[in-house]
Amino acid sequence: MKKENFIWSSTKIGLLAGAIAIFLCLVGMVEVFSKRDVIEKVLTLGMFLLLATSILAGFLASRRTSELLDGNKAPSNLLAGAIAGLAMGAVLAFFVLFSNQVNLRAVFLNVTPALMQLLTFNQGVGGVWQLPVLGAVSGLAGGAFLLIPQNFRKPIVQALMVIIFLALFSSLFRIIMINQGGGIERTARTIFSQTGLTITGGLIFFFGTILFSVLWSTQRERVQNSVDRLPKKGKISLRVFSIILLAYVVIMLPQAAGPFIAQVVVIISLYILMGLGLNIEIGFAGLLDLGFVAFYAIGAYTVGLLTSYGEYGLQHVSFWVAVPIAVLVAMLFGGILGVPVLGVRGDYLAIATLGFGEIVRLLAGSDFMARWLGGPRGIIGIQKPCIGTLGEFVAVDVPRVCNGIELGKPQDIYYIAIASALLIAFFSYRLRESRLGRAWMAIREDEDVAEALGIKLVQAKLLAYMLGAAFAGLGGAIFATLVGSIFASSMQLIVSINVVALIIVGGMGSIPGVIVGAIALIGLPELLREVSEFRFLLYGVALIAVMLAKPEGLWPSETISRELHHDEVAETTS
Repeated sequence: MKKENFIWSSTKIGLLAGAIAIFLCLVGMVEVFSKRDVIEKVLTLGMFLLLATSILAGFLASRRTSELLDGNKAPSNLLAGAIAGLAMGAVLAFFVLFSNQVNLRAVFLNVTPALMQLLTFNQGVGGVWQLPVLGAVSGLAGGAFLLIPQNFRKPIVQALMVIIFLALFSSLFRIIMINQGGGIERTARTIFSQTGLTITGGLIFFFGTILFSVLWSTQRERVQNSVDRLPKKGKISLRVFSIILLAYVVIMLPQAAGPFIAQVVVIISLYILMGLGLNIEIGFAGLLDLGFVAFYAIGAYTVGLLTSYGEYGLQHVSFWVAVPIAVLVAMLFGGILGVPVLGVRGDYLAIATLGFGEIVRLLAGSDFMARWLGGPRGIIGIQKPCIGTLGEFVAVDVPRVCNGIELGKPQDIYYIAIASALLIAFFSYRLRESRLGRAWMAIREDEDVAEALGIKLVQAKLLAYMLGAAFAGLGGAIFATLVGSIFASSMQLIVSINVVALIIVGGMGSIPGVIVGAIALIGLPELLREVSEFRFLLYGVALIAVMLAKPEGLWPSETISRELHHDEVAETTS
């Protein structure tokens, strides 16, 4: 079979990269991301997207050329990379010229004058020639990257990833360091700008990461052997020190980082609570539930009704009394949902639970329930937690006086959310290792076989629904207290989808995976609020990337990992 010409192959890769670059422009990512810098006054994040696409195209073209020519041939590899980058740049240039003649904005709203200025480097159509030139240069760099020995390639990639990560979260690190004052504050102003890294910071982190990577690759085995040779007391002391250090960071974070970061951590913790609850249903028992937000809403409304000093408050009890009741009520509704859907499996179960979630949301916001739940007006005036005693209820819309410490700020709710997440994580771990947890996993694998082994399906499934609902109810209760009000419009289907997505990305059935998934899919977009409108796009990309690279999730359970890699383990053993 005749092999493809590498020039034509590189051109095709470049054209495909050009189409991807145009897509990034049309969805608005390039313009929005350009509000943040990677390196101040050198490279914006939007331009980095295009540059990375061109470099990647050059790298892929170079690698494909090596396959076609049966090995690396430097001139051909470099030429292939340059052609791919040139083709991509030419496509972008054509896009700019075409947009200059045809009003694309009538169809694509993101084709704005600001985008055109970005693509032409503020020089108008006359500057469009720079796109193919820069494309060819960056593609050439991508092609050359393949020729670098593997030992040098890995540290460079790690250094670039560190720079991108630090640039994305520069405002977070900058605030934390500035709040410390003194020399740390001066260091922060030297390495971080308002929107990214400074040139000095970029150089420090780039070469620092390369140095660390090289040292770690050469000294890692020696360090691990030193730790392994420690006596038992030494290992315990090291572990205790690590736990104390971690606990200190967790306790001090709200004071160092401020209310915004504390609120982000609270939201992550609430999704961890829901994720751990849904993980029991999906990850342990294999019961797909798309109406999980209903239990979250039930917990929130219960706390609202019991603690609110507003129009719809019923009992005016304290937060500490209302939360256990909210958990029990959510648990009860979990049982009510579980009974009718016990005999339903697979996709039909997902649709049934989806309907339940929508019914709860619509009822909560309806005029029919407005006299009890406030309808579209919701429940406002939810009393903040108080360590001490609450004064008497005086009148509607008048908060009760806290005779003690009131936990009203996000920095205060932070500790409640973290403690709840840790408690539920420990409870989930004990459940997974229990007899009930093994019964759930047996049901997940095969219901008929599980029943034949003596597992009572009705009881096991009901318990999965009720416990999952209880965890979600706890999350809803804390959310209502954090916000101080609750509305039906806050309980959309997207909340359930978010929880399912974080479980898949983190690792089905894995407790650490739920935490990692919540941080990746909930925490990172919250910290990057400028690009939060691309959350669904990021979800899609993350799900595709995880399914391709790590189908078992970012932190999978041992069981799932063993099942998916059974063939590899068998080959290694043989």
